[in-house]
Amino acid sequence: MDKEKRKRLEAKGWKVTSVAEFLELTPEEESLIELRLALSNAVKKHRLEAKLSQQEAARLLNSSQSRIAKMEAGDASVSLDLLIRSLLGLGVTAADFPKLLEKNL
Repeated sequence: MDKEKRKRLEAKGWKVTSVAEFLELTPEEESLIELRLALSNAVKKHRLEAKLSQQEAARLLNSSQSRIAKMEAGDASVSLDLLIRSLLGLGVTAADFPKLLEKNL
């Protein structure tokens, strides 16, 4: 948000804050959400780099297209375990994870 817009909103009594503050997230909850989103974004990035459709990735990972879509959207029903296993199935190595997270967090 630009400074002028923020100034106008605050002058009218609005409070401009972060999502974490608005939702009253603890630092741990905020970190977990950021981690989940980083892994979700990485699944999509690696699928696209491999030039795979969601359907093709689903076949490769013994999953379904709708589950791949949920992974890439950061759906809360997708476990961290599934995100990690999917990344490994797309060719990401354990040694790649620190770099992958560093880029996305």
